Parts: sequence; C-alpha cells; structure tokens
Amino acid sequence: MTLRGRRTVATGLRTMGRAVLAAAGGGVVGVAAYSISRTGGQSLSVVVGSIAGVVAILGLDFYRRSVQLTEVRLVLPGSEMTFKANTDMRKAALRMFFQAATRVATRPLDDGSGNLREALTSLKTLFDMYREPLESGSAPPPPQHGDSVHELVLDILNFELAPFLATWHPRLRAFEEAHPDENESAWPDNAEFRQALRELQSSMRPYIVGLGEIAGIRNPEHHLRRSGRPTTRRANTVPGQGGPSATVTP
Repeated sequence: MTLRGRRTVATGLRTMGRAVLAAAGGGVVGVAAYSISRTGGQSLSVVVGSIAGVVAILGLDFYRRSVQLTEVRLVLPGSEMTFKANTDMRKAALRMFFQAATRVATRPLDDGSGNLREALTSLKTLFDMYREPLESGSAPPPPQHGDSVHELVLDILNFELAPFLATWHPRLRAFEEAHPDENESAWPDNAEFRQALRELQSSMRPYIVGLGEIAGIRNPEHHLRRSGRPTTRRANTVPGQGGPSATVTP
C-alpha cells in the first residue's frame, strides 16, 4: 500500500473513531436529559452528569490508546517481529530511537578521532536509559497481540550492548590504571576497539532503524546519516550497515 493510501485509511479510521465516540456521548447526554426531564431530581442530575463525565474521559483515553493501531513487521537479524503499534508504543520507540541516533551507538568514530573512554561512557549511558523503564515498571504494558517494543530493546541490551561493554570496559580501564599519564592512542588495543565498535554499530543499526519504523518516522535511516548527503553515498558510515526490511500496514 502506498504512503498516500495508508494516510487515507488512517484518516478514515480517525473519523470513524470520532463518530463512534460522538454517538456514544450523545446517547449518554440524551438519556441524562430524558431522565432529568421526567424526574426533576437534583441527585439524579448530579449522578448522571458524573457518569457522563467519566464515560467521556474513558472514551477519549481509549481512543487515544487503541485507535489508529499500525501494524509494523520487521525482518531483523535472525528473527521477524510484528508490532501492533499504538500511541504509547510509538512514543516509547521514538524516544529510544533518538536516544541512540544521537550517540556513538550509531554515529561514526573515525580512526584517529574521538575519545574512547567517552565512547564507552556514551554506550553505558544508553544501556542505562534503555534498561531503566524495564526495571522501574514505567514502560508501556505489553500489547495483547504482536510483539512488544521492549522485546526488541532486550535484544539490544542482552546481545549487543552488554557483551561489548563487558569486554571493552575492563580492558580500557586496565590500561588507564597501568598508564595514567599515557594517551589513549598508546593503548595497544586501540585499533581493535575501533573495529569492534564499527561492528557493534553495524549490528545495532537494524534495531535502531526498526525503532524508527515503529515510531512512524518517515525514512529513519536518513536520521542516521549526515544531512545533505545523497542516499547512494556511504561515506563516513559503518561498512555493511543496513536497515531492517519493514512493512507498515494501518
């Protein structure tokens, strides 16, 4: 389905949702008016008015959370996932996409440039940002159907970030403690670290692009490149990086 077609369907669904809520609200008001006109009771007026208010709030909340569901299918390394993305899931995915898109997890670190300790610190910060909602319980509840965006994040944490940090943090720290006055360029593992970082960026990229697809970002791959560069050029990007295959169905 084309983008224009998806937007047309989405607009139709929004209109239908509003119509249903309007009909329900109108029915409640009509019943209230009829009851009050027959009884004239002040207590009944208060009760009916309260019920109408509760129904309106719950109806709007249900519409916000459940209407405009978008199905996103991602083909990731070694797996295929299907997401029924609602508003809460899209917000969570958007936040996590930009958390990664602004860090060394996706930004190139050219040979001879950057600071390796800062790179590791940035990756550890991203790890903590992704883990905190899962541990604190502030993450959106898992959907009744389809995969959860946090299942995708668990793959990033457990199979990408955690192994890299567990390997390279102690190795760099050992060098820093043994040679406190030496520059990082003197670290014998400097080149190996940079190569491992490029491989990490390459393996993480499909997941980050997938978060962008779930969030509803148009062409999330574009945000992982320097602005103004044509799509056919791959300069200053990690070799072999490619986004996931995604199909979006309203």
